[in-house]
Amino acid sequence: MNERSPDDPTEAGDRAAKKLKREARRRAREARKRRRKEARKAARKAEKQRRRQSGFGRITNSDFLKRRVAGLVRFIFKWDRAMGRERASAIAAGVAPTVGRLSRENRVAAANLAAAYPDKSEAERAKMLTAVWGNLARQTMEYPFLQDLADAFDPSNPHDGVVMVDGLDHAYALRDGGRAGIIFGAHLGNWELVAAVGARIGLTLTALYRPPANPYVAEEIERLRDGFYDQMVVSGRGAALKIASTLARGRHVGVVIDQRIGAGQLIPFFGRPSLSNPVIGWLARRYECPVHGAYAIRLPDGRFRITMTPALDLPRDADGKIDAEEANIVVHGMVEQWIRENPEQWLWLHDRWRYGRRRDKRQY
Repeated sequence: MNERSPDDPTEAGDRAAKKLKREARRRAREARKRRRKEARKAARKAEKQRRRQSGFGRITNSDFLKRRVAGLVRFIFKWDRAMGRERASAIAAGVAPTVGRLSRENRVAAANLAAAYPDKSEAERAKMLTAVWGNLARQTMEYPFLQDLADAFDPSNPHDGVVMVDGLDHAYALRDGGRAGIIFGAHLGNWELVAAVGARIGLTLTALYRPPANPYVAEEIERLRDGFYDQMVVSGRGAALKIASTLARGRHVGVVIDQRIGAGQLIPFFGRPSLSNPVIGWLARRYECPVHGAYAIRLPDGRFRITMTPALDLPRDADGKIDAEEANIVVHGMVEQWIRENPEQWLWLHDRWRYGRRRDKRQY
């Protein structure tokens, strides 16, 4: 009987050849995936370019129209100030759902709510969606009043007044701790109010954000935010390095993490996989700095409650370093819990699960 010994060079050569073939097949699969991804990206880019070059696209993207839209926004904000915060917000919240129903975002939000709350009736979800549009309208109308709201907060009496804060001692600990720190939040309630009140108590942030597509509207919003931030860093190439350099200098960073990130970490969110912002875990692991959550909820009587969490005890790996991926699962789980407590105040209009809807079967 002609058997090969374990050290037979022929058998070893066969194993090596099989291993090389497997590696070649793996590389070929990855190359095909890259080509498909690049083709989809090129197709989307070409479609956007085609739309821009169409007659309607040239009109909607023209500098003239953008300036006119920004002028309308400034007029609305002046009307807003003249009417008063609560009255103007109530009027806007009444109009927004009617206008919003005509948009693509309304269909996206309806689908998101149906997937997140399958146990609720269609009428219940429709009521929630109406409230979502109302919250967005109120939040927009509150931009001209952000400074007024921040000034109304009394640090000596944080649980009374128009703006109340739970966890103020955690904010003071971060402010006075002499270390870099991270605060994460979500598009919940009035998300701009956290930074405004933070500035009121001397806890200013460098914030990562996505500006409106209209640069003139963006200028108006930035004018109303003026003084609340150390710096506003536009999301995109180079943004992570700017945020990292802020932490390296011992300063504080604020990041709203609830939007879809195309190159993000795949994390379960409301029971579905979603490409999520991985920056909190990455920064916490790199700089070993305290991480807090903060969010502002709108109350029925026109007041607000801001909650600042203690510094989180994030998961660590076998080497004792913060596990970035597990940390991201923790913070996104916290955001989901905040939203579940006040679902009508979250921005369901964002296409948060686009990847999950298309690729669930391939990923899980």
